[in-house]
Amino acid sequence: MKEQISEERLIEIETAIACMEKTIDELNQVVIEQGKQIESLTKQNLYLAEMLKNETVKPQSEETPPPHY
Repeated sequence: MKEQISEERLIEIETAIACMEKTIDELNQVVIEQGKQIESLTKQNLYLAEMLKNETVKPQSEETPPPHY
């Protein structure tokens, strides 16, 4: 009888490990996607900072309002 309990417990542990491996894989994918988003946002931020430095973008107070105003 003790052997069957051990086998059931082993199955529970293997099931738990499989679930954890799936969760780790899913979290890894999220980290990869976030890394891509961070890289993209960093590039955009550098581009906008360069535009501001070159005065390509004016502060909103200096922008001409659209014609419908």
